[in-house]
Amino acid sequence: MGWLKEGTRSWAIWNMKCPRCRTGNLFPTHTFSFQQPFEMPKRCPHCNQKYFPEPGFYYGAMFISYIITGWFCLAVMGILLLGFKMNVFGAFALLIFICGILFVWFFRISRTLWITIRVKFNSKFYKAQEEKH
Repeated sequence: MGWLKEGTRSWAIWNMKCPRCRTGNLFPTHTFSFQQPFEMPKRCPHCNQKYFPEPGFYYGAMFISYIITGWFCLAVMGILLLGFKMNVFGAFALLIFICGILFVWFFRISRTLWITIRVKFNSKFYKAQEEKH
């Protein structure tokens, strides 16, 4: 898959990497970890990019999360009701269970998208990492 090739913007978003260097992690634990699910370091360990450039920076990420979650729920309900012919109560119960598991991922991907929109990639930090390998 070319769009998920290492070093691309989509790869950095999917792997929740710093948007400036595409090397440092935005979160200290892996994606589906329920230990410290909402913790982020203050800065990128690789390029020193601030992850909290101003108070309330991630307010916009709430809207992204709302959109992602809403479309996801509509798609899942459509698939369960129309594709699998489930009843409404069973489909809602399954949807709540799935959303409970994916809640941390929705939160993290929304923050990742928001910071990626706002922070520009700087190739000098990425190339420096490539030269080390």
